[in-house]
Amino acid sequence: MDRLERHREAVRRVVEEYASYKPSHGQIESEAVIDNKRDHYEVMHVGWDGARRVHGCVVHIDIRDGKVWVQYDGTSHPVTEELLAAGVLREDIVLGFHPADVRKLTGFAIG
Repeated sequence: MDRLERHREAVRRVVEEYASYKPSHGQIESEAVIDNKRDHYEVMHVGWDGARRVHGCVVHIDIRDGKVWVQYDGTSHPVTEELLAAGVLREDIVLGFHPADVRKLTGFAIG
């Protein structure tokens, strides 16, 4: 298996794991959104918390130019830790939610 396929498999597993967790309150579903063709992966929360509608992204990851871009991480346990545990190298992870000039200070890839 080449590096891109290893990244895809690791990201799929992480997204599916996060989507398996049910929020502790409300009638909220967690959904894994996996687009293998465009290398776009998300965990969405959809439902109701009392009278309040819930619809939003919890995790957003893309694979671009061989790098795993964490675009958004709204979790209490950082998704980067799970990616590292799944075998994705630190130099292959880009924290896309940080500005480019801040990324060089994170210890992860710049872009």
